[in-house]
Amino acid sequence: MNYKLQTLSNGLRVLTIPMPNLESATVAVWVKTGSRNEEEKIGGISHFLEHMVFKGSVKRPSAKEISSAVDAIGGEFNAGTSKDWTNFYIKTSVGNIETAFDVLSDMVLRPLLREEEIEREKGTIIQEIAMYEDTPMAKIGEVFENVIFGNNSLARDTAGTAESVKLITKNDFVSYRKMHYYPENMLVSVAGGVSETKAAELVKKYFEFTHSGSGIFKYQSFQTKQKTPQIRLKTKKEEQAHFILGFLADGRKYEGRFAQGLLSAILGGSMSSRLWIEVRERRGLAYAVRTSIDRYSDIGYIGTYAGVDPGKVDEAIKIILDQIYGITTGIYPITEKELKDFKEFLKGHLALALEETKDVSAFFSDQVLFMDKILTPEEIFKKVDGVTLDEVNFEAKKLFVPSRLNLAVIGNYNDEAKFKKLLK
Repeated sequence: MNYKLQTLSNGLRVLTIPMPNLESATVAVWVKTGSRNEEEKIGGISHFLEHMVFKGSVKRPSAKEISSAVDAIGGEFNAGTSKDWTNFYIKTSVGNIETAFDVLSDMVLRPLLREEEIEREKGTIIQEIAMYEDTPMAKIGEVFENVIFGNNSLARDTAGTAESVKLITKNDFVSYRKMHYYPENMLVSVAGGVSETKAAELVKKYFEFTHSGSGIFKYQSFQTKQKTPQIRLKTKKEEQAHFILGFLADGRKYEGRFAQGLLSAILGGSMSSRLWIEVRERRGLAYAVRTSIDRYSDIGYIGTYAGVDPGKVDEAIKIILDQIYGITTGIYPITEKELKDFKEFLKGHLALALEETKDVSAFFSDQVLFMDKILTPEEIFKKVDGVTLDEVNFEAKKLFVPSRLNLAVIGNYNDEAKFKKLLK
């Protein structure tokens, strides 16, 4: 899969991934900022601003006019905010691609940010926060990051709190945009049935703006002093207990990330993974159990989630830890066949994901924003194939250190000591 990356005279980067056989394309604007780049008193402003660009722009002053313009071309549009990026996209047919550029550029570069809309949207976001509070399967990830990242800004929820959202003003939005929404800190990507020439022409037409950042926010790099297991217990009456247990891992650029990815997949990445078989199939303890890795620029973590019967949480945690530590002690060694099978699993899943233009956009754009070198899917396949069993075992012993275990639990419990005993 080929791509082209260029930089306009204003410093804006343009990424084009032509997929000639497709009749659709995704146009996305990426901004290298998220909740990690916020002051605590305006926590959630990145996510709040993501909402506000849909409420009216210079050319289309209302939310209805924006949505009607996208509906009129049969398009799909949305946005997302993470700890370190924000994005906005429109997916449409190739024949309507210029309208997508027109709408998207107007929304992102010229939002009206009317005070009455800001006040109205505060209620929506506070309800969104409440919705996640009432959805343990979604909330548990935030609770886990609260404990594993401690006092670092990575520990804060992306949406902020009801209190911080209430305090955000129009002036805060204006200052935040000046600090982060400038060409050198942004990327426009076009993935799908659009040629490089056409994409470059449209980006120059609609995104040739100038603005200098008012000072890049320097986030606090993550450092840990953890020497004993950490627990965060969120007491809530539920029919299930939801938990994540995990360990700190490495950041986006870590050379051993492919070995770590294979380790994660072998543990809990599929229906043939060790934890799926042990926890679900053999014991029926959980409907959902999975292991995954999340990465940021300087740090990451490998975590295992499960939702279980409250009376069987002890058993589930014990079995998961038994499987994790069984790799490092050699009781349950990873075999060459397992490694080979899960290499094919990872490559196959990536190949399937990259049939969708939104995923292609995300795959390449994340690398442009945060990596020193862009790897194509073919290059990643070679990296995965090159991982050895020794390298996977090395990563397991490096990561799975009992004294650096972290556990987050949502359930009808109020005795933290119960879980401390399990972790020993």
